[in-house]
Amino acid sequence: MVITDIYDLERLARKRLPKSIYTYFANGGYEEETLRRNIADLRKFVLVPHVLNDVSERSIEGTMAGMRVSMPVGLAPVGACGLSYPNAEVEAALAAKEAGVPFCLSTVSIATIEDVARATRAPFWFQLYLMKDKKVGEALVERAKQAGVSAIVLSMDLHVRSQRHGEQKRGIGAPPRVDLTNIVDALVHFRWLLSMVRSKRRTFGNLIGLVPHAKNVGKVTEWLEEQFDPTLSTKDIDWARNVWPHKLLVKGVLSADDAKQCFDHGADGIIVSNHGGRQVDGAVSTVSVLAEIVDAVGGRGDVIVDSGIRSGVDVLKMLALGATGCLIGRAYVYGLSANGREGVQKALSIIRKELDQNMALCGLTNLKNIPRDIIRVQEGAELRNPAIHF
Repeated sequence: MVITDIYDLERLARKRLPKSIYTYFANGGYEEETLRRNIADLRKFVLVPHVLNDVSERSIEGTMAGMRVSMPVGLAPVGACGLSYPNAEVEAALAAKEAGVPFCLSTVSIATIEDVARATRAPFWFQLYLMKDKKVGEALVERAKQAGVSAIVLSMDLHVRSQRHGEQKRGIGAPPRVDLTNIVDALVHFRWLLSMVRSKRRTFGNLIGLVPHAKNVGKVTEWLEEQFDPTLSTKDIDWARNVWPHKLLVKGVLSADDAKQCFDHGADGIIVSNHGGRQVDGAVSTVSVLAEIVDAVGGRGDVIVDSGIRSGVDVLKMLALGATGCLIGRAYVYGLSANGREGVQKALSIIRKELDQNMALCGLTNLKNIPRDIIRVQEGAELRNPAIHF
């Protein structure tokens, strides 16, 4: 198969993964309205090329959270990423290092903070979920310091967990449902099943030693369901700022007021995100509120954005609206699921090439201070290459 875009990688991922695992990565919250809107709204924004410019010398380099990057794109935190491929988080982190872009490890990863640190020997980001049990958060922050993590990504959009109907139907809940259908599905996808024997860990590695029964997947998922904290507020940003000496990014921002409050409470940057459409269903798309948020914070720090990004063109649109950089989640997980580290490298190379080529075709030589008139909204623009999941 000739791989030309992220949707080709998604086709390969869907073929290789059991249906339950593919559904976990691909699905959204409730009826998936927000998941669809993220992609559809990006298509409504269209580019206005300036064709009378010399673009023979150009650069797509940038800076994200104080880190020089080869392009302003990073790998977003993905919970249970290790279900996609053996030692998946380590493989993805190594691909990111080789590509010169940031990698962010999830609190609920399969590999541990220490696994990634030992393998990469390079700074990476760590996404922190604050639980009701604050001792867990304190311990994770201390481990992040010891591992040389360069930025904490504090997720503030998980006061409670949404319903994800696809996961419920496939038995991915708390605890996971093991039935004949899922067993047969795993056996049919023998290549995936056999490869997972090479995984170093089988549960949420960062929680082992911190929570009861952490090695039991069923019990630890039940514990997690009880630990989501409805009291999350600016007090938690204050706490994180007090205990974390390096870059602090607050993730899950969708309003200008929240964005300003994050900076008021000491954040170095924000991540405009609706959790990839996995939390509030019916929420605004990130692209639709990005420019408003960028204008509201007035250059006080990084404004990074995720959700719905599937191409270098999508990245260019986000940057044209004022983003410092972008994070991709499903786009790299599909590559990871298809072919491990090489699949992630392929996903990043696709986005890099698309970004560079379309920047040139729009008459740009770098990604700094892109003129706002290069992008506009065109209602009724058709959705191209709709995601397979739909």
